[in-house]
Amino acid sequence: MTSNKCHENNENISCEVVCTHPDVIRAYADQMLSLDRATKLADLFKTLGDPTRVRLMDALAKTEICVCDLAELLGLSQSATSHQLRVLRSSNLVKYRREGKMVYYSLHDSHVQELYRQGLEHIDE
Repeated sequence: MTSNKCHENNENISCEVVCTHPDVIRAYADQMLSLDRATKLADLFKTLGDPTRVRLMDALAKTEICVCDLAELLGLSQSATSHQLRVLRSSNLVKYRREGKMVYYSLHDSHVQELYRQGLEHIDE
């Protein structure tokens, strides 16, 4: 393997020379994330890139809550709350159940709970 010196300044951290390492490329080329999966993952992170949706996730990480209570907790209209929940639902981050005239939301599954928990851990480090 050829050694490369790296150049570091406030804007870029990059190699001073352009070269590739065929052994590294061969070892990992078939393990790379496909463009389709990368796009889906990027879309998931875009969905989570909104503070209101993150706050909804925070509430739902604690318990199942009806739309009216979520709106009140976040200081939003029911319409705005429903819109944000629809976005979260389309990414399979939350699910709902109907009980009479009430609609209750919760996180979709334990994977979503873990994603949320790990995100918090990461920012709190």
